[in-house]
Amino acid sequence: MVMFLKSIFQIILLCTFSLGMTQLVNWLDLPIPGSILGMFILFILLQTKIIRLEWIELGANWLLAELLLFFIPAAVGIIKYKNVLIDDGLYVTLVIVLSTAVVMACTGLTAKKIAERKEQRHLS
Repeated sequence: MVMFLKSIFQIILLCTFSLGMTQLVNWLDLPIPGSILGMFILFILLQTKIIRLEWIELGANWLLAELLLFFIPAAVGIIKYKNVLIDDGLYVTLVIVLSTAVVMACTGLTAKKIAERKEQRHLS
């Protein structure tokens, strides 16, 4: 029960942080989305140990595990634009497939580089 409440608190903390960054972007009229600014600032806060990983880890892991659920509203919203899918469905599908492949390749290369660095540090 304690872990559940801790997870809920961490999710609320992450959502509040995200909403705060969105408000900051709107207030400062910045040309980037609040979610991107939030991820960048959260990364810096984690790297500088201002925010410890333990403070958000359970909530972040749950959000990542349930990530697919957050795409359902977007997929349902696409149904409203059937004419776009009929006219440009092949192009949209091609862009989705290619962008997914690029993201997978970049993620794989990044993970490989990180693993190599960790191995070099471990050996030396």
